[in-house]
Amino acid sequence: MLEPQIKIQNLNVFYGEHHVLKDITVDIPEKGITAIIGPSGCGKSTLLKSLNRLAELVDGVRVSGKVQVDGVNVFDNGIDVTDIRKRMGLIAQIPNPLPMSIYDNIAYGPRIHGVKNGTGLDQTVEYCLQAAGLWSEVKGRLKEPASKLSVGQQQRLCLARALAVEPEVLLCDEPTSALDPVSARNIEMQLLNLKKDYTIVFVTHVLRQARRLADYVIFLYLGELVEHRPSEEFFTQPNDPRTKAYIEGSFG
Repeated sequence: MLEPQIKIQNLNVFYGEHHVLKDITVDIPEKGITAIIGPSGCGKSTLLKSLNRLAELVDGVRVSGKVQVDGVNVFDNGIDVTDIRKRMGLIAQIPNPLPMSIYDNIAYGPRIHGVKNGTGLDQTVEYCLQAAGLWSEVKGRLKEPASKLSVGQQQRLCLARALAVEPEVLLCDEPTSALDPVSARNIEMQLLNLKKDYTIVFVTHVLRQARRLADYVIFLYLGELVEHRPSEEFFTQPNDPRTKAYIEGSFG
């Protein structure tokens, strides 16, 4: 296993009285793609959103344990949550472009963090759209509303927007589930291109997608961590009978 960038220790999450995540301890390697898999309702998205403290936005949530990123616990008193979320950008299931132009969607984050209009901002916009595989399709229409883009293009725009604030980690919550197969493949290809430079944590309910993309796999079942291993070992030599059953399609 590669050197971990994220270390999760004894993480528990409750929504009211419902114990969603149960004493999760796992390391997430630096760089590459880590897939979080498991049947619906097993806590995949909650685990993902706990990494940058978005899970806390749900009413009645209680969290205990540690999530250390580069050695710093994101739950420590005095932590700047805005900075944590800047370092760990989230791409959601449904594309959520801002109600502004294509250009301003990408420029929004850098402007908030003090980047002024000018050549530098133009270069950032172009670089991020290139990295998201969208530049060639939109370079002549940057001032058009982002809402005019197709759903697949909007999702790549959201990826570019996340990259614009220079995150260390990309959190992807089933980012292809609302897309047609061609658009989904476009997102997959961009993530494969980006994994050499970013730690990518990817929630998916599609085992075929996890096989295609993942370097490392975390398998959750009913809020518990069942198994975590490098992808090839996980799919060919599962240790736990529940893992084997899930891979073979016996449930989920």
